[in-house]
Order: sequence, then C-alpha cells, then structure tokens
Amino acid sequence: MTVHTLDAYPVAIGKNPERSREHNRRVVLDLVRRHGSLGRAQIAKITHLTPQAVANIVEELMGEELLKELGRRRTGRGQPPIQFAVNPDGGATIGVEIAADHMVTVGLDLAGVLRAERVTRLKNTKPDYILKTFAAEHAAVAGALGCRLLGTGVVMPGPFEIDGMTSVGPTTLSGWVGIDARQMLSDACGQQVVVENDATAAAVGERLFGQGLSIPNFCMIYFGVGIGLGMIQEGAPYRGAFGNAGEIGHVTVSPRGRPCPSCGQRGCLEAYASAYVLKEKLQAIGIADTELDDLEALFNASNPVLMGWIDEAADHLAPIVAMLENILDPQTIILGGALPEPVIREIITRMGSLPTSVASRRQRELPRVIHGTSGQLTAALGAAALPLFDIVTPKLETSIAATGAAQA
Repeated sequence: MTVHTLDAYPVAIGKNPERSREHNRRVVLDLVRRHGSLGRAQIAKITHLTPQAVANIVEELMGEELLKELGRRRTGRGQPPIQFAVNPDGGATIGVEIAADHMVTVGLDLAGVLRAERVTRLKNTKPDYILKTFAAEHAAVAGALGCRLLGTGVVMPGPFEIDGMTSVGPTTLSGWVGIDARQMLSDACGQQVVVENDATAAAVGERLFGQGLSIPNFCMIYFGVGIGLGMIQEGAPYRGAFGNAGEIGHVTVSPRGRPCPSCGQRGCLEAYASAYVLKEKLQAIGIADTELDDLEALFNASNPVLMGWIDEAADHLAPIVAMLENILDPQTIILGGALPEPVIREIITRMGSLPTSVASRRQRELPRVIHGTSGQLTAALGAAALPLFDIVTPKLETSIAATGAAQA
C-alpha cells in the first residue's frame, strides 16, 4: 500500500453536537486509518472535537472492535500518549467485479489488507449463470475472511439503462436489460449489496488504498474490458444523477471513425483505446486468450501490435486528458485498471507533451497524469471499498490540516 504524507491535506473536522455522532465516528476512523496510529490528543487537535468527545468515540469504536490499542509512544517528557489504530480483525468487506469475460472476488479487511482472492472465467453473461457463480464465489471468500463480514460491493460495466447502449457488445453484460441487478445479487448472497459501475468503484479503491489516498480531487481513467472514468471530488465519488457519470468510452474522438463495439456509433474512444480492441488486434495475428501476464511478456518483447496499440491509445487519450482538466479541474488524472503496470506507464510516456489546458501550470504538486497503484485488482478492490467507504469516510465539511498537526 502506498503511504503518503498528510500535511496540508483536507481533513474532515468533527461536529461536537450529539446529532453528528455518526459523522464524528467516521471522522475519527478515517483519520486514524490514514495516519496508521494516533493518540486521543492528536485526534482532538486535528478534528476540532473536544477531548471528551474523542475519548467517548474511541471507547465506542474499541468496544465495537473497529479500533485497537497499540500501547504508548515515546514523545519526550511526561507520560507517553496511548496510540490507537484501525483493527484489521474488526471486520472485512467483499468486493466482486463482474466483467464481460471473468469474475474477480476479493475480501478486504479494515486495514485494507487483501485476505482472499478468487478469479473465475465466465462462460456467458446470462443472469442465471452469473448469479449462481456469484453466490458460490461470495460464499467461498466469506468463509476465508476469518472475521465478520461488514458488507459487499459489486461492480459491473456501465452504462446502466441507456437506450441503445445497455447490455450490447463485447464490453458489456448481455441479458441484463430491465433486471434489478442489486436485488437479484442481494438475494443470491443473502445480504444487501452495493452496485456500482466499474470505473467509479476503481476510483474509490484508488482513493482508499492507492495514489488517491492524499488526493481529494482526481479523475481515474480505468481500463476494464472497455474504458471508463471515475471521478473523486472533495474525497467522495461523483456518480451523476443516474450512476452513469464518466462514460468516456463513448466520447467521439474520431468523427466517422471505427464502429464502436458496444454502442454502434463511430469513432468512440473505446474503439481505439480499450483492452478489448487490443485483444482483437492480437487475435488477428494468432495470439488468442491473452492474460495480463501474457500482455506483460508481449510488452517486454516489444510486440509490434501491442506497441502500435499503445501509440494509438496515447494519441486518443491525450486530448481526453486535456478535456477532463478543462471541465473538472482535477489535481491529477490517474490511469489504472486491467492492464499491466508497464503498459500503463508506457501509455503515459507516449502521451508526450499534453495539449494545453487549465492544468498547464508551472507550479504543480503532481504531474498531470500518473499511474494507479492499487494494481490489476482495482475494480474488485474498489467494489470491496464501496461498503468500507460508507463505514469510515466522513461526508461533511473539511478543514485544511496545519502542517505538522499530526505530530502533536
């Protein structure tokens, strides 16, 4: 897991009235999780909560086994403060990525440690088959967690319920039109699940466990089978009115260009920069059923088809990056997902000099584009992070933490 400093990071502040108790719990959990360990006085100083309120919350979270005591830390004179940390055995969440050709199921504890992982190839995407497979995989991972299950998140490729763009083509799930996926998946595993599109979930995962840990405003271009966009604004995911925000795969990048494999339009980004198109190109030269390890080996061998696709993807993604910067003004744009890290790094390199945008500032804390660090399980980890996000992440106003505040 990537560790970041939190100086000048927008830290959620507490609300002392009792009516804000749930918010205050999230503030404390989020803060302790980000720092690794903190004492009560440090928590009170950073969150603006009273010492008594912090003491009550810490005791409550300890009673629920969400926090644990680490002992005292030597800081100089006087009685060393007792340190508290998130208890990894306090609970875990399950995340499931249902893609067009595979299902990934993971178990993630409160400290963000991967406790279980299963990958299953899908023979088809019909609901009956998917639901049966989902129930079996969920049960297997739940049995391997070793602690209580706090929630389940499921991610599926979007867009959701759009005429002419739903459940068609090789990058979507056929047969799911008009189906209440959340309810059917909940029934299949015996508990309520959270359903999200894969790119948004990937951004949540990157926010909690990857590069986005100390970046409250970023965009994530996500390579699944297709290509999508997750957006984090002020630390929380932006979903749009109907859960379809970020459907950049169907932005036209080449008028009258190639037919899109999913929506039937021409010149969509997905027709040039998606993993599905790459695999089609490789199949045309006799390289079929390419896995992630295969792609990395092809990259290391400078396979001309793969390198040509990287060039083409970079050419079409560069103006998309500038467009997103002009519209959303993020701190940075993260590229990640179901491609080997060296391939993603090479795409970023080959973007070269990006088009001018509002992000073209001399003084920048971050590059305009960076690669994600939550790995090739990004979507599944993001799915597991969805219920965790609701447990540990505050939703109200924030305050810029003073430099060195965590050192109190």
